[in-house]
Amino acid sequence: MLEINPGLIIWTIITFVCLAGLLSKFAWKPMLKLLNDRENKIHSALEEADRARAEAAEMLKQNENNLARAEEEYQKMIREGKALAEKLKEDIVIKAKQQAQNELKLAAEEIQRNTDAAKQKLRAEVADLAIKAAEIILEETLDEKKQKHLIDSVMNQLPKS
Repeated sequence: MLEINPGLIIWTIITFVCLAGLLSKFAWKPMLKLLNDRENKIHSALEEADRARAEAAEMLKQNENNLARAEEEYQKMIREGKALAEKLKEDIVIKAKQQAQNELKLAAEEIQRNTDAAKQKLRAEVADLAIKAAEIILEETLDEKKQKHLIDSVMNQLPKS
């Protein structure tokens, strides 16, 4: 049945030790080295992913801050634009009122000049009519000196309005 063969046991142990030595040198050490390298790469990749995630979170926070700042600046620019538009509107209204007042003043002055000129013309015509009427009444022609004296006296008697 079962026999113990000491030669077979020795050769089996020697074969096992040689095989274990060969596998250790040529198979297990490179496999362990590859497994350790892979483990290190995976560990490095995980650390890099954590760093990248932290950087992405920081960048997201910065982007949110920048967006908030940009929104604030946008609102400020809108407020300033509205204020500037309101000021420009007020300036335009004030200038328009001043220009209208100036035009009204110039028109009033022009009307006054035209009225004064019409009064002068009317006085001259009235004086000529008065002289002609006086000539007809007196049936006498006045010389220029008398005519001027008569016009002045009539003009002084007329109302000044």
